Amino acid sequence: MDTRPIGIIDSGSGGLSIWNAVSENVHGESIIYVGDHANAPYSGKTRAFIRSRIRTLLTYLIGQQCKLCVIACNTATVAGIDWYRKQFPTLPIIGVVPVIKTAANITKTKNICILSTKFTARSAYLKQLIRQFAGDASVFSIGSSTLVSYIESTNNETEKIRRELVRICRPVIRAPIDVVVLGCTHYPFIRSEVSDFFGPSVTIIDSAGAVARQVDRILTSNGIAANTKSTYAFFTTGDRKRVSRIMSRLLGYDIVVEPLLIP
Repeated sequence: MDTRPIGIIDSGSGGLSIWNAVSENVHGESIIYVGDHANAPYSGKTRAFIRSRIRTLLTYLIGQQCKLCVIACNTATVAGIDWYRKQFPTLPIIGVVPVIKTAANITKTKNICILSTKFTARSAYLKQLIRQFAGDASVFSIGSSTLVSYIESTNNETEKIRRELVRICRPVIRAPIDVVVLGCTHYPFIRSEVSDFFGPSVTIIDSAGAVARQVDRILTSNGIAANTKSTYAFFTTGDRKRVSRIMSRLLGYDIVVEPLLIP
């Protein structure tokens, strides 16, 4: 039994959608969650900056004896998942990418929409996934530069979120889309708004379940699974009081977020 914790990293609070899936489906494991709120959102940053931040946060989690780390951010994953693994070759690192293969397998109309950040939407990594798994489908890749900021608000920004969805998705409203992929870990927290826009006949999917299953597989295959009382700790590089309010709102119950004082 390996009681070392699992580490989860995100640019902010969106990785809580991954935390939810892992904590609910991978039992007996403790988790340290780190949100880099001081530098969020990552979408407007350069690839070099994102890689540097993830390396710093991975170094911190290794110092906390984490046995496996999840990069719970699509933007950070496409910015350099292979690079992170080369930097830390002995640490199992799991990334999060849009579930294009799943979407291609379930679409009936061969029309798929991917909602992500602008960084992810423009990335060569995503374009390669589309070519590899959905080459015979019409894939509409839509990026937003503001949805993450609305989700990371201490207030309920539902109306702003709805207006942004109308703005960015208007060009595809007449396409016979039957599957929408949530390609940002923040977006499961606005699933109802996305569903309202596209309608009840459209299937909405995200990566959280697949990531949780991959965590479980790696823990088991590497012989590092635990079977003990789970503990959870949350840290932020930003304002801990503000982030505590945001995370508590997203999760639906109160949590306490501690400050992470790293450069």
